[in-house]
Amino acid sequence: MKFTADKIAGDFQFLEGPVWIPNRDELLFSDIHASKIYRYKDGRFDVFRHPSGQANGNTLDAAGRLVTCEHENRRVSRTEQTGRIVALASHYEGKRLNSPNDVVCRSDGSVYFSDPPYGVKEEDRDLDFQGVFRVSAHSKTLELLTRDFVKPNGLAFSVDEKLLYIADTERGHVRVFDVNRDGSIGNSRIFCNVERPDGFRIDLEGRLYICAMKAVEIFEPTGSKVGEIALPERPANLAFGDSDRRTVYICARTGLYRTRVTVAGK
Repeated sequence: MKFTADKIAGDFQFLEGPVWIPNRDELLFSDIHASKIYRYKDGRFDVFRHPSGQANGNTLDAAGRLVTCEHENRRVSRTEQTGRIVALASHYEGKRLNSPNDVVCRSDGSVYFSDPPYGVKEEDRDLDFQGVFRVSAHSKTLELLTRDFVKPNGLAFSVDEKLLYIADTERGHVRVFDVNRDGSIGNSRIFCNVERPDGFRIDLEGRLYICAMKAVEIFEPTGSKVGEIALPERPANLAFGDSDRRTVYICARTGLYRTRVTVAGK
C-alpha cells in the first residue's frame, strides 16, 4: 500500500496531537511551541484554545470530552462539556510528572499516557524515569504501568482493547503488551522496529499507522510492514477522521496533511 498526502496548510511551529471530533465534524490539533490548539472545520482554521499549556497529544474519552497532554503545565487535563479544564494527573507519589506526551482512553473510562522528558529541562525534573501511566476510571488514582522505556511516546489500543501498543522513540521500536482484566499491562514484546517512532493510530483491521522518521509506516497485526504514506517533512502524529473515518490527518512538523485510505480507523 502506497499513499501520498495532500498538504492542507503550513507555517505552523510544531504540530502534534490531531483528534477528530465526530459530533462536530471538526479536527483539533496542537501547535506545541505556539501553545495553541487549532480547530479545522469546513476548510477553515481558528484557535480553539490559547494558551494551551503547550498541548501535545489529544484524545476523546468515553464521554466525548477532550483529554490533553500539556508539556508546559506537566499534566494531563480534561475539558468538561462546560468548557472548564480540570487536571487528571500532575504528580506521581508527590513528584511532578515530566512532560506528558501522548494519551489514549479505554472504553471503561481509564486514561493511559506516556511521560517522556521532552518538555522539561533535566535540572527541573522530579522523576528519574520515563513512565507510562494510567488514571483509573474507578479510583481516579494515578498508577505507574511501566518504567522501563527510554523515551515512551505514542500509544494505541487494539480494536478489542486486549493489547496496548507503545512506542519507544529512542530504542526505535514499538512494543506490545497484553492488557489484563484489571487494566494493568504485561507480557511485553517488540511488535516492530521503526526509525524514531512517534504517534500512531490503528485501523479497524488492526493495522498500525506509525509516524516514523521519513514517512507514516503501515504495519499488519503480525508486525510486518505493508505500506507507507509519503510526506515531504517528518510526521509526528495522526488521526482518522471525517464521517467515514477513512481520511488520515497527519501533523508533520510545520504542516497539516491528509490522505484517503481504504479501511476506516478505530
